[in-house]
Amino acid sequence: MSYTCQSETGRIKTVYIKRATDAFLDEETLREQWESLNFLDKPVLANAMQEYEVFESLLKAGGTEIHTFPQDPALSMDSLYCRDAAIATDHGIILCNMGKPARAGEPAAQGKIFKAAGINILGTIKAPGTVEGGDVAWLDEHTLAVGHTYRTNLEGIRQLTALVEPWGVTVLPVHLPHYKGPGDVFHLMSILSPVDKDLAVVYSPLMPIVFRNWLLDKGYGLVEVPEEEWDTMGCNVLALAPRECLMVAGNPQTRAALEAAGCIVHTYVGAEISVKGGGGPTCLTRPLWREG
Repeated sequence: MSYTCQSETGRIKTVYIKRATDAFLDEETLREQWESLNFLDKPVLANAMQEYEVFESLLKAGGTEIHTFPQDPALSMDSLYCRDAAIATDHGIILCNMGKPARAGEPAAQGKIFKAAGINILGTIKAPGTVEGGDVAWLDEHTLAVGHTYRTNLEGIRQLTALVEPWGVTVLPVHLPHYKGPGDVFHLMSILSPVDKDLAVVYSPLMPIVFRNWLLDKGYGLVEVPEEEWDTMGCNVLALAPRECLMVAGNPQTRAALEAAGCIVHTYVGAEISVKGGGGPTCLTRPLWREG
């Protein structure tokens, strides 16, 4: 079996996560931080821990090897969404430079963990460049889509391109709209979740026409998320394996559309760990190796 980091859809072999108990820490942390970090409401800590136990059990059920980022009081509760601080490639980890200032310490903290595990660091995005992992998605092993958003700027995309192009990777910039403005969490993966090499979950009303047509021209089938399931994270879907998906419960139309496309769909209640912070299952995970 061959493995690659340059996939969003192969069966996950290894993944890093940060448990709710290690990101949220305690009631005092939640009270102090939730509003300034633009959570919709203060998470209920006990419920968040229960939700996360179920979420982690679903990851483990497929035989995925799970590694964890530890507690770090220097980081915010946003560190729960561990995808954003790093990008995985076959040649090493690229540490991001966060577009949200309150999350500035996360890439270096993750870098220490990766280095201690013997994982190569391919490079680091440096100021004034910004890149967040939620804006980055592998469309195939040689094509990396990168959202140009308030969290990921053109200089960050330039630096990322310089790091991956020598390895035969083409970067496809995707210029996203203003939507709710700089304070909102709006990433490329807010509107795109690949679930197989030729199938993606999308929210077309916020998708650039050029990019949507690119996907169609490449033979992608599109599972369209309805407007009423956009705010409940219907478009944030993690592929555990090709056409085997994990998503937030409460999005029945999107789930039915996925199942009609031949997908197996697992769900978890994510009221505390996903909906309130705007981070679904893709945001909660930093997959490394997947089956190629």
